[in-house]
Amino acid sequence: MNMMQQPEQVIVVEPFVYNAASSLVGKRAVIETSRGRISGSVIDVKPDHIALQERDSTFFVRLCEVVWIMPDTTR
Repeated sequence: MNMMQQPEQVIVVEPFVYNAASSLVGKRAVIETSRGRISGSVIDVKPDHIALQERDSTFFVRLCEVVWIMPDTTR
């Protein structure tokens, strides 16, 4: 039998990054990603992404792209 296989969805969960990001909801944070650094107020955290607000822009950062995250104490 030659049946086509259906694609499977794979979800990567970063539990430690998720927990660290969750502790920063409502606070400012700096996130280093594989594409550069971004900072802003953490407005939401989901198992696959972090939502940051900076001025009038909202950024959604995939957790699998996070290299490190820390509170932003510069403001």
